[in-house]
Amino acid sequence: MTQDINDQLVLIAGESGTGKSASLMNLPSHERVMYFNCEAGKRLPFKNKFQNFTITDPYQVHEGFDHALNNPSIDIVITDTLTFLMDMFESQYVLPATNTMEAWGQFAQYFKTLMQEKVASSDKAVIFLAHTSSTYDEKSMLMRSSVPIKGSLKNNGIEAYFSTVVATKKMSLKDLEPYGSDLLHITPQDEMLGFKHVFQTQLTKNTIGERIRSPMGMFSVAETYIDNDAGQLLKHLQAYYA
Repeated sequence: MTQDINDQLVLIAGESGTGKSASLMNLPSHERVMYFNCEAGKRLPFKNKFQNFTITDPYQVHEGFDHALNNPSIDIVITDTLTFLMDMFESQYVLPATNTMEAWGQFAQYFKTLMQEKVASSDKAVIFLAHTSSTYDEKSMLMRSSVPIKGSLKNNGIEAYFSTVVATKKMSLKDLEPYGSDLLHITPQDEMLGFKHVFQTQLTKNTIGERIRSPMGMFSVAETYIDNDAGQLLKHLQAYYA
């Protein structure tokens, strides 16, 4: 039994090309960021001085959290992406197993250990990135979007382990006009392009099939869409829990 809880924990989820990785660019003190690259060493879309680690075995992420704990040289731990990390576990430990039922149990336990032990006890801000997929629910006539996961974890979904889940979106400036706050800045480049990459922080009537979530009162209606800036997001979480 533990009372550990990590208030600086966020899941940034979205489709490819919606700004997940780019949102990390403005994190403070790059050299104090521990970055787990789970996508075969794919480079980030910006220059950085992160402590970069290419993950070739899922258990290296567990070891990485152990290394970061109480380490004064690390402020933030990032896993990019959780989707590829779990696919890696399936490829390396489930598919080759002679007892697949037991292996799928290990798959679920790996993730639970990561979240309930390594992340919960971490003294660092923790960011997970993840890909989403969308399907049409004919019964409710809604598009449902979530982080795909296999095995028993599919019942509750990965998002259930996070109190803050934001979605990356590519929004037209016209659609952003009803919203405006100190967390949303339209740049000259946005004006030129006619769209902006943003974080969606809470549900709207058009996105009720998504798994965006945050504690009550963390974001106002005006803050439904904010800059896709993970550094700004962590500051907002810190202020909320202060």
